[in-house]
Amino acid sequence: MHHLSLLFLFFIISLHLYTSASATSPPLPTLTSSCSPSSQPDPLTLIPDRLTILISGHSPRRLPLLRRLILSLSNHPSVHSIFILWSNPSTPLSLLSSSLPLSLPSISLIPLPSSSLNLRFFPLPAIRTRAVAVSDDDVSVPHRSLSFALSLWQGNPTSLVGFFPRSHDLDISRRTWIYTVHPDRFSILLTKFLILDREYLWKYSCSENYAKAQYHVDQERNCEDILMNFVVAIEGGGLPVLVDAGGIRDWGDPRNRVGGNVSDVAVSHDDSGMSEGVEVKKVGLSSRGEMHWRKRGECIREFHKLLGKMPLRYNYGKMVQGVREQALCRKGGRLVSCDHEE
Repeated sequence: MHHLSLLFLFFIISLHLYTSASATSPPLPTLTSSCSPSSQPDPLTLIPDRLTILISGHSPRRLPLLRRLILSLSNHPSVHSIFILWSNPSTPLSLLSSSLPLSLPSISLIPLPSSSLNLRFFPLPAIRTRAVAVSDDDVSVPHRSLSFALSLWQGNPTSLVGFFPRSHDLDISRRTWIYTVHPDRFSILLTKFLILDREYLWKYSCSENYAKAQYHVDQERNCEDILMNFVVAIEGGGLPVLVDAGGIRDWGDPRNRVGGNVSDVAVSHDDSGMSEGVEVKKVGLSSRGEMHWRKRGECIREFHKLLGKMPLRYNYGKMVQGVREQALCRKGGRLVSCDHEE
């Protein structure tokens, strides 16, 4: 049996036990998904102009921030529903119920049976939109930036659309693939926040072609986002689309510092109305430093070997919200943009 099928069976049993053991708590959404095509909605019935958001949560320390992010996103007119995929089975359901706005009809909590990163992409039958955003629990996206990203995806539905770029590259001296950042090109978008077609969730989770690569993700506890970039490049072929929009905040980035130390308290000031202090700890995978980058280079090499091809391709530009003239003119004794209003 496909190892994802076994994981799914455990998923259903664990969810049943979890809800049965918490009879006094608010009921959890029922998960009845499988990898059978018949369990998935007809693509023609999917809502074309709205968005479902899958937020991966693990650390109880981030619950105050997660609550504020959810409340902000749920107020966006294009957001149809939000699923919180909670991957820490040891977290008490009572804590989640009291910390998250589960009374809102568009918000659903899905407690996962394990911390497998592959479950970030499980194709929930309850997803009724074609566009799906996959998000970390510590990234805030202003409404105007989310609207812009969604409009770009609608024009590029075979692509990944996101805000956080990385690259693969060939180290010629060692004759091997590496994971890096280039100032002038990119080939990978991170799942900190990205938008993709719902169909790619099914391809990632259910195709036998990616079973061994998923096993590698579970073994390394890393690289599910790189694998999704491989899947999209193979299945859809669209180049990744990088969005340059203001106000995106990654609260979990270790470069958030106060007085030279990683900040325990972050304060947001964006157009979502978030302005309260929220506790954020250095708990993400990327906080592991150089070891994290080496591991991700190893993943690229392993996926190349397992899949028999290197489908990642570079894109060289980014989509900018708003158009301004590039030429400079002298106005009032100063060189300024020619469309500058004095």
